[in-house]
Amino acid sequence: MIDLEHYGPLPHQVLAEAIDNLRLAGRRAWLSLLGLTIGSGSIIALLNIGNSAQSEALRAFQAMGTDMLVARLSPGRKTSLPPPVTFDAQTLRSSLPQLIDIAPVSLYSVRFRHSAIEVDAALVGTSGDLAKALDLKLQNGRFLNPFDHQETFAVVGAQVAHQLSMKGRPLQLQDRLPIEGYLFSVVGIVAEHSGNPLLPVDIDHSVLIPAEGLRRLFPEPKIDSLIVRIATHADPDLTAQALKDQLPALFHGQKVEIQIPRQLLDGLKRQAATFSRLLAGLGGIVLLVAGVGVMNVMLMNLAERRREIGLRLALGARPRDIRNAFLCEALCLSLPGVLVGAVLGSLAALIFSHFANWPLRLSLEALLLGTGSSLLTGVFFGLHPALKASRLQPMEALRETAYE
Repeated sequence: MIDLEHYGPLPHQVLAEAIDNLRLAGRRAWLSLLGLTIGSGSIIALLNIGNSAQSEALRAFQAMGTDMLVARLSPGRKTSLPPPVTFDAQTLRSSLPQLIDIAPVSLYSVRFRHSAIEVDAALVGTSGDLAKALDLKLQNGRFLNPFDHQETFAVVGAQVAHQLSMKGRPLQLQDRLPIEGYLFSVVGIVAEHSGNPLLPVDIDHSVLIPAEGLRRLFPEPKIDSLIVRIATHADPDLTAQALKDQLPALFHGQKVEIQIPRQLLDGLKRQAATFSRLLAGLGGIVLLVAGVGVMNVMLMNLAERRREIGLRLALGARPRDIRNAFLCEALCLSLPGVLVGAVLGSLAALIFSHFANWPLRLSLEALLLGTGSSLLTGVFFGLHPALKASRLQPMEALRETAYE
């Protein structure tokens, strides 16, 4: 007895016929496949780039450490007292024993000159605690110490030293740098220091002098910020609040704002999440356009094959056979574009991360989301032509084509 429920074309026959039909479609099929490739690749690349941005934020957070605070000082209420250029760090440390190192930072923009080379860089008035707070390493010489407060000594950042050595004689220890009419002797050159977004100063592009030396150069120098290293067991939030309560007594009329690494990390994470959603939305728009292209190809195939479909239905083909054939064509049109897009999207994320110097994180979730959404888009936009083809009436299809 014949099982009529299982008659019809075999799966491999449906697949072979779908591939032949797409090959005959020619340029239309290739353009649709290209659209899906771009859509799939865009989503995968952009999501992976967003993940890399989050990884970079975490790396920066780990680099800056959880034991650092930055107190930024800005003009507040008016006072007759001049802003201090130094302060008693020992008194503050006695009040808050969890503070390990406290370094004042006063920032000015100055042009430095050496062997006919001029370089614009930051002039930083600070103390010897800055080296301990930031764990600075030296290429040559030594750092500032408490006995230098009356001396015209300078410690030069790595990039400033390199720029001043590009022509003529390289910058060396005991060289003299003219700064605002005074000659400062170079006593140390700092090794390259990784940037920290929390810090108010880029050490590599700075020249460091004793804070007291600023009085020679500027009429009313002032402290712009304090860089503080706290004990590892101390709570950053509680310490930040205690420091904020103590500093107004030392800096009259100054507004105090305390920054901790976690605040910066939270901001970076929010920016990265917003960036990822924006990029995913752009990829989704590209994918939507590609899906319309798939539907256009399938509708054109339907219009060109109405007589063939009517003849098949008249000879006994079931509507579901016609539907499955068109869905298989949509799948064969989508799958290669999705797979190629996944490879190209991953490569694009790799190249972008390499040039941005970000850690590469190829996310499995991004890969599954990109390929899955692209494949579903192709099949979804192929569903309408497939259902429309399966609902054709044999006599109507044959009658329409008979008059063509």
